[in-house]
Amino acid sequence: MNETDVPTAETLNADRAATTRMCAVSRAVRPVAELLRFVAGPDGQVVPDIRSKLPGRGVWVSNERRMVAEAMRRKIFARALKAEVVTPPDLAAQVERLLAQDALQMLALANKAGAIVTGFEKVEGMKGAVAALVQARDGSEGERRRLQGLMRGRGPGRGDPIVVQAFSGDELALSLGREHVIHAALRSQEASLAFLARARRLDDFRVGDPAPPGVTAPDAVPAEALDFSRS
Repeated sequence: MNETDVPTAETLNADRAATTRMCAVSRAVRPVAELLRFVAGPDGQVVPDIRSKLPGRGVWVSNERRMVAEAMRRKIFARALKAEVVTPPDLAAQVERLLAQDALQMLALANKAGAIVTGFEKVEGMKGAVAALVQARDGSEGERRRLQGLMRGRGPGRGDPIVVQAFSGDELALSLGREHVIHAALRSQEASLAFLARARRLDDFRVGDPAPPGVTAPDAVPAEALDFSRS
């Protein structure tokens, strides 16, 4: 790295504070909420910085699995970071895992804020608007659909609640501190919105899965697991 390539503290702070950035793959300028930031770690490995807080020069890529794969294929990270870096072959999987962890942490905080009700009967008997249903993807499809039907028109403004089916029952149970969770619901509270924003970001990343239409990539979750068409 040349001296002229060394970023100043002011430049690095501006990079993390920007509201829009250019995707290094598509060259499209997008809001940072629609992008992923990557930096070079101390060991020279490319590291996902999903909260845009890590120090160092960053490179921004659209929040889609296929865009991360394309950046790896075209060796964009080394050029954009202006450094000799190693791109781990499981970088996309790392991003997905971090996004999922981030969403589940927000779900746990929503639970601590009293925004979550669990259990089929308790969800069905909720009073007031229901922002979202959070259902284990490995639960009974028939029961999931039945509860969704019962909750129609129970969302804000008498719309349908958002349906989130991005996590397994074990993941939900661990996040919520329960032994078994298949059905949960979010009240219309600020803590719920924080979780839904993270869940949407995870879903956006998964939508870009490179598998052919109708084919689920190994260990991937179908894009339709998170249904944001309901409001």
